[in-house]
Amino acid sequence: MIARPTAAEAWSAADALVAAMDPAAIAAAQQDFSATASVGQRRMAELHGGDRDRLVVHPNVWAGFGLVRGGVGTGLVGSYDDVAERMLEYAALGFDEFILAGYPHLEEAYWFGEGVMPRLREAGHLEALAGADAPIFSFR
Repeated sequence: MIARPTAAEAWSAADALVAAMDPAAIAAAQQDFSATASVGQRRMAELHGGDRDRLVVHPNVWAGFGLVRGGVGTGLVGSYDDVAERMLEYAALGFDEFILAGYPHLEEAYWFGEGVMPRLREAGHLEALAGADAPIFSFR
């Protein structure tokens, strides 16, 4: 998840993450991913083939984390509205749970909480779960 007030700010943050990745580390990770027994991991690597110019695989869906990080998953990148719209699009397809992460984690959690969550709440897709010591939300 990389959400910012504007799409340009979000994509700049994504570009900065990629710029900080060592090309040798990308090559080594991609070689490992291509030899894995995990079909999901191989498919994830095939989305971009280690090519930094092929990381956008759908509007606001970015495969950049998979250049060096194992596991199957893409990131949503864009303005608060863009990210909320993609999440609502996934919800319309039947998704009702998301595992959210970002780098650095605390800062991305802040951006998401301050910018995206209000939009999801306004759209009627978030509700606070009663009895929780910390805010826990259910996506519907």
